[in-house]
Amino acid sequence: MKSVVIVFPGSNCDRDLAVAIRDVTGTAPIMLWHGETALPDGIGLIAVPGGFSYGDYLRSGAMAARSPVMRAVADAAGRGVPVLGICNGFQVLTEAGLLPGALMRNAGLNFVCRDVALTVANNQSIFTNRYDAGETVHFPVAHHDGNYTADAATLDRLEGEGRVAFHYAEAVNGSARNIAGILNDAGNVIGMMPHPERVIESAHGNVDGRRLFEGLLEAVA
Repeated sequence: MKSVVIVFPGSNCDRDLAVAIRDVTGTAPIMLWHGETALPDGIGLIAVPGGFSYGDYLRSGAMAARSPVMRAVADAAGRGVPVLGICNGFQVLTEAGLLPGALMRNAGLNFVCRDVALTVANNQSIFTNRYDAGETVHFPVAHHDGNYTADAATLDRLEGEGRVAFHYAEAVNGSARNIAGILNDAGNVIGMMPHPERVIESAHGNVDGRRLFEGLLEAVA
């Protein structure tokens, strides 16, 4: 699977994500600088990593969402290319309009950095097909602005259409309805605050994140 990891000024999880993709797929992704205006041909996955793009100035993800490459990302997403946004990547995707809602400061205004339990809400997507519906998995989180919010109608629509991928099993950051990850209406774009790329080998403490990449590889292949 040919893939790209988008790199913004301030990205700090791009290498972690690249290593996870390489280890699972056997092929290292292309590290694509945000100033590029086009994606390489034949891309099967676009990954938007965590970090603090542009130092989180203005609003987390707001400046990165206006980077030249994001126009190409939006076009590719519209054609059905899978897009995975993790942590700051989730923030970028909401700011770019590829996912609904917004990520706000955590309740309590604290940076949250620990392993959390997640409940798999939808196991029918290309990103979650290796999990069981209702299964509990454990991923790390590390964010200050992970409080997902949207109006009630949007939240109802996300839940009613099965577009919530993961819920927090307990309150973590104040997110509406404990939402930890969502899908777009076509199911090929996911944004999530927890970090699956940090739990892909036993040395990480568990391998719950590995199945996300394995399932994605199988679906795309």
